[in-house]
Amino acid sequence: MKSHARVVVIGGGVVGASTLYHLVKKGWDDVVLIERKELTSGSTWHAAGLLPLFNLSYSVGQIHRYSVDLYNSIEAETGQNVGLRKVSNIRLARTQDRLDEYKYYAGVAKTIGVDVNFLTPEEVSDIWPLYNPEGIIGAIQHPDDGYVQPADLTQAFAKGARAGGAEIYRYTSVLGVDEKPNGEYVVKTDKGDITCEHIVCCTGSFARKTGAMLGLDIPVLPVEHQYIVTEPHDAIRELREKGLPEMGVLRESDSSWYMREENGGLLLGPYEIGAPACYVDGPSDESEYELFQEDLDRLMPYIETAIERVPAFGEVGIKQVYNGAIAYTPDGSPIIGPAWNKKNVWLNEGHSFGITAAGGAGWQLAEWMVEGEPSIDMMGVDPRRFGPYASRGYLKEKCEEAYAAVFTVHYPDEERAAARPLKTSPCYSRMKALGAVFGSVYGWERPNWFAPEGYELSEADLNLPDVLLKENHSPAFEDGRIVEKYSFRRSNYFEHVGNEVKNTTQNAGLLDLTAFAKVEVKGPGAETWLNAITTNKMPLKSGRIILSYLLSESGGVLSEFSVLKTGDQSYYLVFAGALERHDYDYLQKLLPNDGSVSMELVTTKYGVLVLTGPKARQILQKVTDTDLSNETFPWLTGQPISIARASAMAVRVNFVGELGWELHHPIEQQNAIFDALMEAGAEHGLKPYGIRAMDSMRLEKTYKFIARELSIEYSALESGLDRFINNKKNDYRGKAGLQAREDAGRKWQLVTMEVHDVTDADARGSEAIYKDGEMIGRATSGGYGWRLEKSLALAMVPPAMSGEGEEFEIEILGNRHRATIIGDSPFDPTNERLRS
Repeated sequence: MKSHARVVVIGGGVVGASTLYHLVKKGWDDVVLIERKELTSGSTWHAAGLLPLFNLSYSVGQIHRYSVDLYNSIEAETGQNVGLRKVSNIRLARTQDRLDEYKYYAGVAKTIGVDVNFLTPEEVSDIWPLYNPEGIIGAIQHPDDGYVQPADLTQAFAKGARAGGAEIYRYTSVLGVDEKPNGEYVVKTDKGDITCEHIVCCTGSFARKTGAMLGLDIPVLPVEHQYIVTEPHDAIRELREKGLPEMGVLRESDSSWYMREENGGLLLGPYEIGAPACYVDGPSDESEYELFQEDLDRLMPYIETAIERVPAFGEVGIKQVYNGAIAYTPDGSPIIGPAWNKKNVWLNEGHSFGITAAGGAGWQLAEWMVEGEPSIDMMGVDPRRFGPYASRGYLKEKCEEAYAAVFTVHYPDEERAAARPLKTSPCYSRMKALGAVFGSVYGWERPNWFAPEGYELSEADLNLPDVLLKENHSPAFEDGRIVEKYSFRRSNYFEHVGNEVKNTTQNAGLLDLTAFAKVEVKGPGAETWLNAITTNKMPLKSGRIILSYLLSESGGVLSEFSVLKTGDQSYYLVFAGALERHDYDYLQKLLPNDGSVSMELVTTKYGVLVLTGPKARQILQKVTDTDLSNETFPWLTGQPISIARASAMAVRVNFVGELGWELHHPIEQQNAIFDALMEAGAEHGLKPYGIRAMDSMRLEKTYKFIARELSIEYSALESGLDRFINNKKNDYRGKAGLQAREDAGRKWQLVTMEVHDVTDADARGSEAIYKDGEMIGRATSGGYGWRLEKSLALAMVPPAMSGEGEEFEIEILGNRHRATIIGDSPFDPTNERLRS
C-alpha cells in the first residue's frame, strides 16, 4: 500500500468510486480509495438502482441530469456493462396540487436541460398497460429516465479510475486520522498509514463514525427503506413474448411508492411514515451486506394502494423483501463540498438517492477540489447549510421526516414541523401571541406572516384530497387551529401579507431578524484584511456602514456582508442567517496567520428587531433621547442608543426600502425593547410583519438573495452589484476572475420584470423565460409587489435583451405570460423614503 497520496477517498460505494473516477478525469492520478470490506458492500448493494431526474432543487437537478447522461456513455469508455435500462419514468397525479407541482418542476427542468412530457391517463396506459387509470388526472414522463445496476455502475467507476492511475485498497479499515502541523493528514489503517493532502468522506451509513475521526459532527443519519420483489407474473411474460418494450418506472406520488419490472415480476418501493432511523451510533465494524428484519405491517397501506393501481401486483407472491439503510440529511438533499473548520477535508455524504446523484456529485466535488470552485451553484447541497444545532436527536426527527416526505407535494411555502421549535428569540412568545405563523431557517423560528385573531381555515377551505399523502397545510396551532394552506398559487395568506405590507408602508412595522448571522472582527490588520477579501472599500469613519461581497476566484458571489465600522480596527459584520456556518467558514479559512485579526461569532449574543415605515422615526424618538433627525442620524450610519431602559446599536438600513432602523441589541434585553416599541407605536399603527411581506418589498427594490440572484454561476457584475465593487482598490479576492469574465463578455444580466395578466399564480423563481418562442433565460425570484400592485420577477437574460421595455414570456405553472423589463428598484427608485 502507498504511504503517500494526494487524495484519500474513504468509502467504496458508488459515490466514493465516482469521486475517485472524476478526480482522475480532472488530472489527479495520485489518488487512492480505501474500502473497509468489498466495493458496494454498504447501501449501494441493496439499492433499487432507480434514476429519478425529478427534483425541485436547482443544484440537485443538475447533478442528477449529469449522472444520467454519464451512465449512457460510461460503458463505452470502460467496457463495463452497467445494466442501464432507459425505460422512462412516469409520475402519476391524483390531485391538482400534484399537477401544479409537476408544472412548476417542468419549468425548472427546462432551465437545466431535462426533458419532461405531460401525459393523459390514457397515454399512461400505452406505456403501462397493467395500470388502472381510475382517479388519475394526469402524469409526467422523463423519457431519459430508467434504472441501472448499482454494483455494475460502481465497478465501471472503479475500472475507469484504475485506468487513469488511481489505486483501490479493499478490506482495509480506517482506524483514525491525524492532522500534521503542515496541514497534511495521516490516515491510519489496519494495513498501514497514508499521508495525504486531501481527504474525501464517502462513507454512507458510517458518515458519523468517519466524521468523529475528523472532529466533525456530520449531519447525516440513515433510515430504513424497504422494497418488495415479487415472483414473475404471466401478464409481464406475455408482454415480453410479444416483443413489447419494458414498462417504465411508475411512481404514484400521492400514495408514496415507486414500481418497476424486475425479472418478470414487479418491484415495489414505498416511502412510509414511521420508517425508523437506524445506525444512530454507526454500523458495527463487521457490518457488510447488512439488511434489517422486514416489517410488512408498516407497508400495508402502501401495498393496498399499489394493488388498486396495478392489480397484477396482488396476483403474485412475494419473492423477497429488502430492508436496508439509506443515508438522509434533515432536508433530504445530500451534502457535497468542503467540511467546516477543516482545510482540504471534503464531504460527499447523505445520499438518499445515491445511485442517481453519484455521477454528478463526483463530478462537482472533483471540480471544486481541482479548480478551486464548482462549476454549478452548489449552495443547495453545501455541507455548511446545517449548523451545530443538528444534534443526534434533531437528526433522528428530521431524517425520519425527510424520508416520509420523499413523495409529499413540495410546496414552495411548506414548513416542515419535525424538531421544532428549536431556536427561538426572546420575543417568540410575544410574536406568537400576535398571531405569528412561523417558519424555520438554520434552526431559528421566525414569523413568516401574521394571522388575524381567531383566524382559522375550515375543512372545506383545506379541501383535503382522498389520497395517502394529503397534508397541504401548516402545522396546527396549540389550540388546534390550522391557519395556512400551502399552494403553488396565491394561497389564503396572500391578502394578510398584503395587509402587513400596506401597514408598514402607511404606518410602521416591526420585524424580528434575530436569526441574522453576526461576527465581530478586530485587530490591527482588520481593515487591510477585509479590504483584501471583499469587493467594497471599508468605511473610514466609525458609525458608517457599507455592503460588501466575498467573491469566488472566478468573480461569482459567495457571500454578502453588511459591515459597520464600530471603532478603530473594529467591525461588525451581519449576513444571512441561513448561511451562518457557510460564510463564517469562508472567513475563518481566509484569516491571516499572523494574529493581526481576531474574529468572534456573536449571533446568539445579539438580537435584531427592524423598525420600518414612515412613522418609524416618530415611534423610536418617543423611547430614545438620541436625535434621530437626518442631520444627526443619516441613512447608512449606525450609533449606540438607549431605548427606554435598554440599549441597542441602531443602524439606519433595512431590506424593505422604507425609512427605518435595524436595532441590534443584547439579546437578553429584547423583550424590554419589543414592549417599549409596541407601546410607543400603538398610537401610530405599529404592527409586526413577517418574512413574506419583507420578500414582497425586497422584490420591489430589486434587492438580491444569495443562491438566487447572487451565485457563482453569475459574475458579480452580471448580478448588478456594480456600485458595491470598488475597483480603485489595488486588489481583492476574485478581482482578476471578475475582470476575466468581463473581458470575455457578459453572458447574463439581472433584470426586473413586470409579469402581466396574472390572476392566481406568481413566479416563484426558476421559471423559464422565452423570447420569440425560444428559451433565453430563467427567473431567479418572483412574487407580488403590494406597493406597486404588480406581479414581479427578477430574471437573468442575455445582456443584449436587457433593455427597459424589452418584452418576453415567462412560463408559470404551464401558462405563458407576457413580461416586460422595468427599471431596477421600481418602488421608490431614488430611495427618497429610505433617506426621508
